[in-house]
This record gives sequence, C-alpha cells and structure tokens, in this order.
Amino acid sequence: MSTPGGSLACEGMYSKLIDDEGAHDEVNLRPDVGLGAYPAPPVRTGPRPGGPGPYRLATICLATLCAVLLISIIAVTSKKEPQRDAGGTSEMQKKDANTSALTAAISKLQQEKEELQAKLDLMVASKVPEVTKPPTRASTRAPTRAPTRAPPVCPPDWSLFNNSCYFISRTTRDWPEAKSFCQSQGAHLAIILTAEEQTFLWDLLPRGHWNSFWFGITDEHTEDQWKWVDGSALVGGFWEVGEPNNHIDEDCGYIVKTLVLERVAIRSWYDAPCTMYLPFICEKEMGRGASTATPH
Repeated sequence: MSTPGGSLACEGMYSKLIDDEGAHDEVNLRPDVGLGAYPAPPVRTGPRPGGPGPYRLATICLATLCAVLLISIIAVTSKKEPQRDAGGTSEMQKKDANTSALTAAISKLQQEKEELQAKLDLMVASKVPEVTKPPTRASTRAPTRAPTRAPPVCPPDWSLFNNSCYFISRTTRDWPEAKSFCQSQGAHLAIILTAEEQTFLWDLLPRGHWNSFWFGITDEHTEDQWKWVDGSALVGGFWEVGEPNNHIDEDCGYIVKTLVLERVAIRSWYDAPCTMYLPFICEKEMGRGASTATPH
C-alpha cells in the first residue's frame, strides 16, 4: 500500500533533481567561458547543491515504497492461506480425520454388538428344553425329613465347645502323666487351634497368683519345633511376649492365668520343664449325639 503524501514528495524531489542537473550542464556547455576571460556571471543565483544528498533521499523513498508494497502483499496472502501446523496439516483436516476415526470406531462396535447378539440368539435357540417327567407315585408323597441328631452331651465336669468336651483337672501331674490320664479317658491333652477356642478355655480357668495348666504341645524331640500330641506341627500360637525361651530345658507348654487383669487369653502360653507338676486340660472330640462316661 502507498500513501498519497509520500508519492507527491518523491515526485517533487525527482523533478528537482532533473532541473538541477540540467542547469549544471548548461553552465558547463557555454562557449563564451574561456580560460583567460573573466568569468561570466552565473545564470543561477542560488548556491549549487553539493554532495549526493538528493539522490540518497530519492533512494530512501523508493525503498520505503517497495517495503510498503511487500508488507501489503504478505498481509493479503496470509489472510487467504489456511492455518497449518508444523506438518502442513490444516486444523480443518485434523477435525475431519478425527471425525472419520470416531465414525469408523462406532461402526465397528455396532458390528461387534450385532455379531454377539446373533451368537447369543443362536445359543438360546439351540438349547434343548428339559423334558418334564410326569410325577410318579413316590414323588407325590410328602418328603421325609432326615432325622435330626441331638448335640453331643458331655459328662459331668466336662465343658462343650464345637463338638469337643474339655476337662479342667483339679489335681497336678507332670506333663507325661497328664498325657496318659487324658488318654485313659478317651481324650488327649488339649489341642488349641483358634483364638475362639483359646478364649473359651481361658474363661474356664480360675484366676490365682500363678495358675498354670498343661496342654498338648511339646518340642521334646527337636528343640524349637513345637508339635501337638497328635504329631501335627504348631502354626502360630498364643505365646506371651518373649516366649518360648527354653530357659532351663523347657520342652512342654502350659497356659497361665493370674490375678493381673491386664493379661489376655491370646498371650498366655509359656514353656516349662515337662517334669513340673501342674493341673492340665483334656480334650475329647465328640460325634453329634455321643456321650461319655464320667472320668475317674
């Protein structure tokens, strides 16, 4: 784009340059100016322009006009070109590609749904309906109830828990003798596998200064490998903190219940020498409806 003022200024400057050049040539071509004659008075009364000032100004004006035209052309061209990313793809092309991809995905999902529905319909149609048999005379009778069994009955001084009867002795024996006594009653020294069973037995024990009772665990065959009287290995247990410690050849386990109320059932096992005389706990596993004789 060009401005009217700039064009007029440049045209005026160009005319002035032509006039000055013509005047300069006219003075140089006068024949009456000789080497020895007095110089004739100059035709122009004004001072002669010196240096390349007018030509430089004209060059600057022309360069300015070219720059303005170039900027105008670039501005008009950029408005017409669509915005493109680094790869040369326009925003509109991207949107069209995304729309096409979504449309294709939806079509594929719809096709898969139709195929699955067709398979399901085929499976349902191929299923053979069950043939209902006519009721027989036996099936028309009222169903007979299975005989209910009474819960196991424990003898006196024995307590029932989960189909087992437990006996808390009032006399003391060493661990091997306590084991033999329980066996004579068709029982064994108590095997305690759950926290519920442990808590049940703990509640049966009386409190005292140091009331302790043998139960069916020992490591007399291999140190630190505790086993139950049926030969199965101990898993976990309810030991007091720091127990078992095998202080003086302590190979048998017992439960302690004292007057200290802070003691809890699940941390009450200790180890002790099997020769100590303590009361003990027997366990007899019962079938439903069974009963036992009173121990002696």
